Amino acid sequence: MSGRVDAVREVDVVVLGAGVAGLSVALGLAGRRVDLLARGPLGHTGSSPWAQGGIAGAVAEGDSPALHARDTLAVAGELADAGAVAHLTSEGPRRLVELVSLGARFDRDAEGRLDLAREAAHSRARVLHARDATGAEVVRALGAALAARGGTSIFEGAAALELIMDGGRVSGVLARHADGALVLHRARAVVLATGGIGHLFERTTNPPEARGDGLALAWRAGARLADLEFVQFHPTALDVGADPMPLLTEALRGAGAILVDELGRRLLADAGASVELLPRDVVARALWSALGSGRRPYLDARDAVGESFPQRFPTVFAACRLHGLDPRHEPIPVAPAAHYHMGGIDVDLHGRTSVTGLWAAGEVACTGVHGANRLASNSLLEGLVFGARVARSVGETLPHLRQPSAAVGAVPGQPGDSDDAGAQALESEIRALMWQAVGLVRTGPGLHAALERLAALAEGLPRSSGPTRTFVTVARLVATSALARPESRGAHFRADHPLTDAAWRRRILLTPGLRGVRIETEPVTTTDTPAVEVCA
Repeated sequence: MSGRVDAVREVDVVVLGAGVAGLSVALGLAGRRVDLLARGPLGHTGSSPWAQGGIAGAVAEGDSPALHARDTLAVAGELADAGAVAHLTSEGPRRLVELVSLGARFDRDAEGRLDLAREAAHSRARVLHARDATGAEVVRALGAALAARGGTSIFEGAAALELIMDGGRVSGVLARHADGALVLHRARAVVLATGGIGHLFERTTNPPEARGDGLALAWRAGARLADLEFVQFHPTALDVGADPMPLLTEALRGAGAILVDELGRRLLADAGASVELLPRDVVARALWSALGSGRRPYLDARDAVGESFPQRFPTVFAACRLHGLDPRHEPIPVAPAAHYHMGGIDVDLHGRTSVTGLWAAGEVACTGVHGANRLASNSLLEGLVFGARVARSVGETLPHLRQPSAAVGAVPGQPGDSDDAGAQALESEIRALMWQAVGLVRTGPGLHAALERLAALAEGLPRSSGPTRTFVTVARLVATSALARPESRGAHFRADHPLTDAAWRRRILLTPGLRGVRIETEPVTTTDTPAVEVCA
């Protein structure tokens, strides 16, 4: 079946996604004809503007990219690519200096120096903040710089429906624009920067658009996916029944807030004095265990923050007040929630996927920097660093990519949106299933049962259920990867295989096959570590 195209645009590059990664890519493509497609208003779409936590970088005296790399590798469950991590940490300071030069307003101390904080599993204070709205500030600065430079056509409210293939390579994007028009963006290169998958889970800190659409687009185009089982669950989301759950930034625990139960007893008291700054997966599972045993977790910031809450953490304070809580005078109810996806589209150090003409950056990509568990505040940094690397790679490759065919040809027919009550109920069932069976604690039988149910749901979907079909597809891929890893490592915990198995220090790769999903494993890449660059 083919659809009718209302308009055709001819450009060099199409960038899907307007978070930190997508904006960084577009900024790095000066002089190229670029279409940037954003699901919502620029600066208010995707997960980047929701990022309360900071952005890490070795910019302080006494710190170094090598130390930052060591901390990143220490929490990654021995699955991070050391070469990718070295690029992240050595190029990060330069990207941060550029960001400040673009007008990003980070917190500073009384002497005007960057006010650096320490967060979970960091050995140094190296995290920059813009109060508790760092992601929004970074997006603001990047968006303003892009608008001032000009040359990029920005389409707000545009939803990518399909990648257009031409002889085995990506040659453009079919998108539904805000006015309902079906537009073919024909291009020599496409960059996916569409964010994560948090909305697949019943409890999440992610916005509703974090549905894994970019993964599904790449999958249908034949791209290889990697490490999908590694989903990070943030320990401290505001537990008041909201969907999505407001995030309580890790900077609160960095400032001294403590985890207690309903009786004021310290949680994890036997784990040491710095329990609040243990890796996220450890803290999240501890809170999950407490909930399972009938204890109610709270974050108590009364002594650590107290009356300065509105000034130091205005976003968190506003969320608490909206739900009738006053964190200056009472502990805040918290619970774990799906937060970040370490897996994604398999890419190399330049963001190239396994499909010609297709790149990926940000959370939708799997660069290897996070391994099995992401170090706090490395996600915004990854968007900056690898967004710039992708832009450079695309710019260098464009002269060698042929122009797409001038003929429009047939384009895929597009089913309607899944906004009816039946589709919403189905997606709610999938989210509950993913939370229970593919959440913080997984088992083989639970994953088998989830996959059987998801397969049945997929079979029963009518052809008109495009977005819901995508939802089911991504859920099945994540559950498939979780079942394929019979061990516990980083954010992936199997109650039936609770130990880490050295034989599984391997990545799990999924590729579309004639009979469904082809599962392969490969040892962790041992890319040579580049020379460390220190930011002046």
